[in-house]
Amino acid sequence: MKLNKSYIRQGGRVLLVLAFMVMAIAFTDRVDNGDTCNELVINILNQTDNYYLDESDVSNLVTDHGQTLVTGQPFSELNLKEMEGKVREEPFVEDVEIYRDLKGNLIVNVDLKRPMARIIRSGAPHAYIAEDGTIMPVSEKFTSRVVLVSGKYADKLIAQKEEDAESNEQVLQMLRTVYEDPFWSGQVAQIDIDKNLNMTIYPQVTKQRIEFGKPVDLEEKFAKLMIFYKKILPSKGWNTYDRVNVEFKDQIIAE
Repeated sequence: MKLNKSYIRQGGRVLLVLAFMVMAIAFTDRVDNGDTCNELVINILNQTDNYYLDESDVSNLVTDHGQTLVTGQPFSELNLKEMEGKVREEPFVEDVEIYRDLKGNLIVNVDLKRPMARIIRSGAPHAYIAEDGTIMPVSEKFTSRVVLVSGKYADKLIAQKEEDAESNEQVLQMLRTVYEDPFWSGQVAQIDIDKNLNMTIYPQVTKQRIEFGKPVDLEEKFAKLMIFYKKILPSKGWNTYDRVNVEFKDQIIAE
């Protein structure tokens, strides 16, 4: 009796599917029954100019400074969510992902926070403020070259009280504008903020004191400052003026 070729092909497909199912079950059994971690692989995703944590620091967070064994341990005994939680508590960490790859390695991907300003205070600890507005401690390992923030308002940025949320957000928008613009991030050295939220900018190179006013109408004020730097200073001289005011609408005051 001749066999129908279509039945043969169909039977072959069924056998192939069954084979894959058996392999998958066997793989799962190996994982659940003691498949061990070969190596701890740590990737710090944005470490360039951001050296607050290195691989050894992250390893200490994952292993509780060597108290929790990882390499050579069964994956069934490793609590990856708990490890992620410990790394995420580190103030320099933006996010973390921990998983097992197909080679049996434990992969730890860490994304670091990016400081956009350093808050300096007289008689109190300094701190960084990250892009998302969170406060970071200073590090003994690395110092970021970012704009300095000083003045009586600095304490409110660190305290982050609900009553100051709107004012703090205005300050953050100002800092983001400076941080994200290559020209202004290279030009602005320090921003002093008084208790009424009035800002004074001190440049990196020229000697002018720039009276910015409150952090509102940012686009208009920075446009006026750009006119001052691109048109007025080149024609009048870079150190002709000691004081520049862009606080008032449609005015640039230079003395």
